[in-house]
Amino acid sequence: MIAVYCGRCGEPRESGHPACDRAMELEPPRYCPACRRRMVVQIVPTGWHARCSEHGELTG
Repeated sequence: MIAVYCGRCGEPRESGHPACDRAMELEPPRYCPACRRRMVVQIVPTGWHARCSEHGELTG
C-alpha cells in the first residue's frame, strides 16, 4: 500500500510530516494511508490492529 496520506493527521504526505513521523513511532495510525478514511484502532498488549473499511487491516 502506498502511503498517500499521513496516518496520524490524515493530511496529504506531499510535504514532510516530521512531528507525525516521530509520534507514529509510539502510536498506531488513525487514518488510512491510502484513502484517508478514519480507521478503527484496537491497542492490545502485544501491539495494535487498525482496520480500514475499504483497505482492510494493518498491524504493528
